[in-house]
Amino acid sequence: MEVIVDTHALVWAFNEPKRLSKRAISILTDTSNTILVSAAVAWELSIKVNLGKLDALPLLAGLTQRLQREGFTELPISVAQATRAGLLPLHHRDPFDRLLVAQAQDLGVAILSADSSLDRYDIKRLW
Repeated sequence: MEVIVDTHALVWAFNEPKRLSKRAISILTDTSNTILVSAAVAWELSIKVNLGKLDALPLLAGLTQRLQREGFTELPISVAQATRAGLLPLHHRDPFDRLLVAQAQDLGVAILSADSSLDRYDIKRLW
């Protein structure tokens, strides 16, 4: 299974795994799954660290290496996905989450997220 991981789920996986659901842990640790980490996640983390809203500079500084160690796959953002994200209904106000939704729709994959507001979009959310 391929799944895009939401920002909070990635942070929790690396820093606070007890906050993850049992299903999320199972998905993230099953080596037969492809865990996609969008460039939008790194962008959101960088902004939150820069604004002082998140104390995750060590995670951010070594993110590429950590993703490689965990066997996760970097997911770039295409122009088509960015356009789709911009045209989505504003069910969710967070532009990063809308970008993840657009990528999930484009690729036909689920999103691993605790955020139930994503259910208003035409995607599969796992938690």
